[in-house]
Amino acid sequence: MTSHAFTQAKLITAQLFSGAGIASGYAVGGLLAEQITGRTAMAGFAQMSVILGAGLVAYPLAALAARSGRRRALTLGFGIGTLGALVVLVAVAVQVLPLFILGMMMCGSSTAAGLQARYAAVDVADPAEAGRAMSLVVWATTIGSVLGPNLTGPGARLGEALGMNTLAGPYLISMAAFALAAVAASTLAGGINLSAGRRGGTDNSGSATEIGAPTTADAADVPAPLGLKAALRYVTAHPVPLFAIVTIITGQMMMTNVMVMTPVHMHHQAFDLGAIGIVVSAHIAGMYALAPLFGWMSDHWGPGTVIASGVIVFTATIALGVIDAMASASSMTLLTLALLLLGVGWSMFLLGGSALLTASVPQHARATLQGASDSAMNLGGALMAATAGTVLEVGGFVWINLMATAVLFITLAFSVKAAPLMKWPGRSNRGPHKEHVLEQSPML
Repeated sequence: MTSHAFTQAKLITAQLFSGAGIASGYAVGGLLAEQITGRTAMAGFAQMSVILGAGLVAYPLAALAARSGRRRALTLGFGIGTLGALVVLVAVAVQVLPLFILGMMMCGSSTAAGLQARYAAVDVADPAEAGRAMSLVVWATTIGSVLGPNLTGPGARLGEALGMNTLAGPYLISMAAFALAAVAASTLAGGINLSAGRRGGTDNSGSATEIGAPTTADAADVPAPLGLKAALRYVTAHPVPLFAIVTIITGQMMMTNVMVMTPVHMHHQAFDLGAIGIVVSAHIAGMYALAPLFGWMSDHWGPGTVIASGVIVFTATIALGVIDAMASASSMTLLTLALLLLGVGWSMFLLGGSALLTASVPQHARATLQGASDSAMNLGGALMAATAGTVLEVGGFVWINLMATAVLFITLAFSVKAAPLMKWPGRSNRGPHKEHVLEQSPML
């Protein structure tokens, strides 16, 4: 196994454990918030806290990666998630809501680290295969998401056996899974020199280099990582990376808005929990299962093609949601298909936008903007989750889909200036892969 493949395997392993840890506690988080407060209305704050925590920690982790390499950033991110699960267990034991919310926010650090892992995969990949490298790490979340809910029952029984609150038991599983993800991340070795074209081996001293950390030989040639203000100034002056970031953010906002409220809409339509579970499972499958295909599309036809396809898929999702909302009775078939496509559209926007962002900014701005986009993505999702309930109550499921439509139009508005500047030659049938090209003003 090559060093590149070995490193990618470690990233996939970390992502698998992290996904399982997040999914293990996902089902009971809202129930614990309700139990602590005695108020059903507080149940939604549990998941919103996880999303908010991911948004708050994503940029600091990226800044750490820019200074010290991906290994330290990912290990710290998963480590904070491990401590977060422990804080949740303590909060449930003492029945203190603020402490519980803090623990859930800390668990969101594992989400942020998992998102950063996709960029770490790009750091070690051949530029011609960056999309596929990224997509395989995202795809690993599928396994974790499937395993996680199946660990909820054993976690509850473990908690009961230890004399704990039964609902808190799954967070024992989450804590162990996040810890294993941190261990996997901590073993990420060098042999990777980001500053030398995402490849490399050792610096002049013969020591292994860390992911994302320039070697001694290249340090003089690589500018210091840009600060947030300078990186944002660069983005606002360049339509292509700005469009990439907007795509990542709006994809998350549309997905969160519709996904969070579909189970509530189904409950109002008298669907049972089994039916709701099927629809949510279809959604999760759409989010991750086809990621390798979209990575391949990005490498061969360019991320712009993937994003454009995502626009079509999101449009179909919204149309199906509106049709269901306006029908005399909701259709299980329509909702399942709508949520499946919602996940597919999110995957296309995430992978296409991430690949486009990575390719369209200079190296010394890359980690900063990657972290900023992930922070904004999660904060945007938290905003939609916080407001979606009120929108559903006031306007019904039709308004939920109209909100998604408005967000989609924002994406299209930013694409107008960016599209003419993008050129992605694709893979030739013979010879080496041509380097991806973005026709835009010179980089910093």
